[in-house]
Amino acid sequence: MPARILDGLRIRDEIFAELKTEIARLHDQGIRPGLAAVLVGENPASQIYVKNKIAACEQLGMASWLHTPPANITTEYILIQLPLPSQIDAKRVLEAVDPAKDVDGFHPVSMGKLVSNRPGLVACTPAGCMEILRRNQIPVEGANAVVVGRSDIVGKPMALLLLHSNATVTICHSKTRDIAGVIRGADILVAAIGKAGYVQADWIKPGAAVIDVGTNKVSDPAEAAKLLRNFPERLEKFRAKGNVLVGDVHPDAVQVAGALSPVPGGAGPMTITMLMSNTVKAARLRRASAAAVARS
Repeated sequence: MPARILDGLRIRDEIFAELKTEIARLHDQGIRPGLAAVLVGENPASQIYVKNKIAACEQLGMASWLHTPPANITTEYILIQLPLPSQIDAKRVLEAVDPAKDVDGFHPVSMGKLVSNRPGLVACTPAGCMEILRRNQIPVEGANAVVVGRSDIVGKPMALLLLHSNATVTICHSKTRDIAGVIRGADILVAAIGKAGYVQADWIKPGAAVIDVGTNKVSDPAEAAKLLRNFPERLEKFRAKGNVLVGDVHPDAVQVAGALSPVPGGAGPMTITMLMSNTVKAARLRRASAAAVARS
């Protein structure tokens, strides 16, 4: 039986409805949450992501601002939409952000709070993956969870969130021995390595829950034919369009997994969703902090 599809678009709509209620409450208190983005350079993926951020703000009734300094700007003059041009020290830039406004959850203070399991602003993609699991009633406590990828913005925070939910967590990466064998032990698999179809279907434990974070554009006909050999409709669309989005998990996994987030439409929509959630949360926390100072 094919896997149950973990629909990120449905969950996005649920969370947006909840956020609209909270934003309206903040409006009644004279507060309008807003998101500012500073975009440097001509990275097409970043341009699309920022455009989608602004559209989400408009949909929710939040303010938004976009600043576009010249691409030759130096580290001393910038805040931040990753990735940044090579001449800029991204770590210095991240550290310059006020942690209270770090709605991406990348600041060392934000990461430190996550490590110590203290309330804070959590990296958006991992937080979205946890929402997919929670809102689909997939049990995490006691599960064997495997995270493929160890990046600071997905793999590491994902592993910590799973650990804080009482899963037994293993992180796999390029140096992992017998990665297929490790993955086969996973009740929950989160793939975030950035390689199209890397995790093979026969690596997956039958019935496992699979969250596919990868979004890889495939334009090579031979690669597309290999990945989509059992999906003639998707292959036909590839031939018409010339490219297709494929996750880090081979599409054939749908026949093995118990539950699977699709690409596109699974983990992807949750990144901006949780960015909006973090923005509203930051506004609420700053309001509470200001009120506490006024009372003291």
